[in-house]
Parts: sequence; structure tokens; C-alpha cells
Amino acid sequence: MAARDVPMFRSFTGLLLAGTVALVCAAGAAAQSARIGYVDMKRLIDNAPQVIETRRKLNEEFKLSDAAVASENARLTELETRERRDALILPKPAAEALRREIEALRKSIERTRNRLAQALKTRQDEEFNRQWPRIEAAVIAHARENQLDLVVQAPVFYASAQIDITDAVLARLKREAATAPQ
Repeated sequence: MAARDVPMFRSFTGLLLAGTVALVCAAGAAAQSARIGYVDMKRLIDNAPQVIETRRKLNEEFKLSDAAVASENARLTELETRERRDALILPKPAAEALRREIEALRKSIERTRNRLAQALKTRQDEEFNRQWPRIEAAVIAHARENQLDLVVQAPVFYASAQIDITDAVLARLKREAATAPQ
């Protein structure tokens, strides 16, 4: 930066600082009359009955696949035990074939786990996207009914329990879940 540009830079910085202070003061004055609410979205999503039911359904949906992986794991454990027990007495070609079978099964299990994890993640995202409008609507409806001007969500540095509306929104979602057709 050239020496001749320093005074201009300082005046610009001073002007910017003054504008920021004025804006903060104006926002502070407006916030005194504003009604603000806070919602802990993580707790809301973790405890919303709609989301809990979705999780239960996804667990049921993937139960058979998980059982198949567990069965393959048991088979792998059995083969590894057999290899440790019989490695010294098996003919070399049979021992190598057993090692190849173990390695192939291990890789197959890993591929299956990865595929299932990706499928589960995709289904969770689909279901969350399906449930999100209900959760969002419940927050907005509560805010409107209670004449809140602003609702902020986590993460925040600090939120007083007086403005935390998470429990009220959860209660609303529970009422909606109880009256919703199955």
C-alpha cells in the first residue's frame, strides 16, 4: 500500500466502523421490542415423534440386510478360527485356498456394509426431507401463535430458557402425530 493511500484507508476504515456501530445500536433498539424465540433443532429432530417413527421403520426395513451381514460375519469368524486351528496341519494348497476364501469373504462383507450404509443414508435423507416441512411448519405455527418476531436455531452462543420454544414445538409435533392417520 502506498504512503499516499494510508489516510484514505484510515478514513474508509473509520467510516466503516462508525457505520457498523450505528447499525448495531439501531438493531439493539429494535430488538428491545422484538420477541425472540430459540429452538434446539437437534433436540427437536431427535425427539420428534414423526422422526422417531421414521427411524423405527428404517430399522425394520434394513433388519434383514443387517441379519445377512451378521450371518456372513459369523461365517468369517468360523473360517478364521478354522484357519488358526488347522493352518499347520492343512496341506499348503488347502491352507492357501482357505486364506483366499477368508479374504474374499472379508472384502464381500466390507462391500456389503458400504452398500448398506449408503442405502441407509439415502433412505434417511429421503425420510428427513419428507418430515422436514412438518417440523418447519410446527416451528413457524408456534412462532405465529405466540407473536414471535424471530426464531433462531442452534448453534448460538447463549439462549435463555425463557426464549427456548423447543419443548412447546415438540408438544405440538406430538399432538399432530397423535391425530395423524397411521
